[in-house]
Order: sequence, then C-alpha cells, then structure tokens
Amino acid sequence: MERKINVPVKGENLSNLKAGDVVYLTGNILTARDQAHKRILEEGAPLDIDGAAIFHAGPIITEKDGEYNMVAIGPTTSMRMNPYQSDVIKMGSKIIIGKGGMDDSVREALVKHKAIYVVATGGCAALYVDCVDEIESVNWLDLGMPEAMWNLKVVDFGPLIVAMDSHGNSLYD
Repeated sequence: MERKINVPVKGENLSNLKAGDVVYLTGNILTARDQAHKRILEEGAPLDIDGAAIFHAGPIITEKDGEYNMVAIGPTTSMRMNPYQSDVIKMGSKIIIGKGGMDDSVREALVKHKAIYVVATGGCAALYVDCVDEIESVNWLDLGMPEAMWNLKVVDFGPLIVAMDSHGNSLYD
C-alpha cells in the first residue's frame, strides 16, 4: 500500500499501515540525532513533538548572512538512538525516520503508542532535499549543525518504507 500522511500526525490512525507499505510525508518533520534525543529527555523538546515525525538525520546546511540553505539530507543509523527513542515516542512522536532498524524496546514502544518506524534510503540525500520546501526553524545549534534540531516543511517527503509497524512487525526479522 502507498499512503500520503500529513505531519504532525493529529488524530490519524497509523495502525492500518503494515511493514512494507510506502509512505510520503507532507507538513513538518524534525531532525534529531543522538545528542538532540538526549537533550529532549534532559530538558524537554524545544518544539511540540506530539504527533511529530522525527528524522534521524544530520543535514548538510550552508549559512550566509543568517540564511540557511539545505544542500542534502539523508538518514543516519538509527540504532544510535535506541537508548532514547522509546522515551521520545512516549512523549508523543508518531513517526520515526531513519535507517538500519531499531531494538526491541523501540518495537514495544511503537506498539504501545501506535507509532511507526520508516526507513529512508541511504545514499539519496540529494534527492530527499528536493522534498524540503523550507527550513522553518533550528534549535540547539550549540550541538553543531548536524546534531541541531531542524524543523523542516516538506512536501511528499519520500518514498519511505514502513520497516516497523504498530503491530510489532519488522522487516528486519
């Protein structure tokens, strides 16, 4: 099945998505790698993450005169977020985007909180950037550009493959 989803997810049921389905996201996605996840848990998120799509990515961004330009954005290895991801899902995020799969604690959180883990294809960073319409904001630049939390307005961001669904199924099994 192929499906278009508006993000953040508000009142939309993701439980009809199954591992192997293809999705495209339109709305806002947030980037967060391990340092941002750690800070979310220590300090709280700087933006509302209820229903959020969180992308495990370190975008390549240039800056000139206070204006940011995204050059590329691709997935980073999600297993680095295993220690934090279950708690961030518990805080309300509904779609996790990354590559390489996640552990059983994350699988359990996806089931309990009716969320999904989708994979973005590695090596397609220059293609995914074409789906980014605008950089709306950035938080935590003190972590460095790749580790900062970027709030991105996207249109038909994908294709993304549901790798772990809200029923406990995983393409990695």
